[in-house]
Amino acid sequence: MALPLNGVRVLDLTRALSGPFCTMILADLGAEVVKVEPGPDGDMIRQWGPFDRGVSAYYLSSNRNKLGLGLDFRHPEGLALLRELALKSDIVVENFKPGTMRRMGLDYESLSASQPGLVYASITGFGSSGPAGDWPGFDQIAQGYSGLMSFTGMPETGPTRVGVAIGDLTAGMWAAMGVLAAWIERQREGRGQRVETSLLASLVGLLSVQGQRYLSLEDVPQPTGNVHPVIAPYGVFETADGPLNLAPATQDMWLRLCDLLELPEAPADARYKTNADRMLHRDELKTLIESRLRRHGRMHWTREMIARGIPAGPINNLADVFADPQVQHCRMVETVQHPQLGDVRQLALPIGMDALAGGSVRSAPPLFGQHTQQILRAYGLPQERIDALRAGKVVFQHEAGAAGAARPQ
Repeated sequence: MALPLNGVRVLDLTRALSGPFCTMILADLGAEVVKVEPGPDGDMIRQWGPFDRGVSAYYLSSNRNKLGLGLDFRHPEGLALLRELALKSDIVVENFKPGTMRRMGLDYESLSASQPGLVYASITGFGSSGPAGDWPGFDQIAQGYSGLMSFTGMPETGPTRVGVAIGDLTAGMWAAMGVLAAWIERQREGRGQRVETSLLASLVGLLSVQGQRYLSLEDVPQPTGNVHPVIAPYGVFETADGPLNLAPATQDMWLRLCDLLELPEAPADARYKTNADRMLHRDELKTLIESRLRRHGRMHWTREMIARGIPAGPINNLADVFADPQVQHCRMVETVQHPQLGDVRQLALPIGMDALAGGSVRSAPPLFGQHTQQILRAYGLPQERIDALRAGKVVFQHEAGAAGAARPQ
């Protein structure tokens, strides 16, 4: 079965994380994604550790299934070539600071005038206009600005960032959804359009019930740590061998939990009769529940609770996660051959569909300029011109050395 985006050509002018994550989703779904990196050093993310034998794990995390082209963005011929490639592409994705693409003559207005079918996606830090429109886009700054950090963390520690670059990743996901919607519209109407999101907008769009609490009630959420803001008991509880997540969200589940933990007096206790009562006395309730949970370990209680229809599960570290039989059953890790590292394990696309039955990780993140000549040929450039561009250091082509390393030429 053909992949969903088979035959769709994407020119990826992004760097760091938000844009590359967006284009990796499109590549996983079958698009031909050409990752253009500035020469002579490539995407800045290649310099971010930790490193696997000299290769950035950060870079490996967001660039699989792409073709790599090295190009000098500062060379006049390089910019002219970029415009030529953009006009021969179906989709362009960029995440430069607002105004940069216009200065390079690669803004949506300039390109769509010649290619009205072009779908053009931009990811910024705070939007392309407005009072903060020219602010640089950094994930933790956006996490704080969006309000997400204000109710994340423990009461005693205050605002806390999410453990991954959630603003970058969600901006990439929103952008990918917008691109797919614009592509469907193009199939119907024959015209392209601009798609835009930002780290700020992506995170404000995730505020969910916390955002609605303020919009409806002007209630400003505060950090509540690992407890649910409106349900008790619900959150993290200590067992004999570590923490457990427990979520008896209904009154019936609460009664079943009391039965399991041998707390026959608790349901009738005035402090715990209703969810509202339990919210007022959640700290003493937590102490009571943990006095029973400490009799056994996490997996014992997980199995007992799941058997009784009470949602629960251990808090795993990443070694636990990747050794877990359910994670393995879901095929969330796939292995691909990297030209320099050999077998490399990668996180798979977390979408199941018939077209992806063979897996989503098909090729390793490219070396800098690994496919330059192949790409330019596919875009219709004659070999003599490609040779001239390489000789003039307008584009860069990697070739494997005797030990399998890559070097720019």
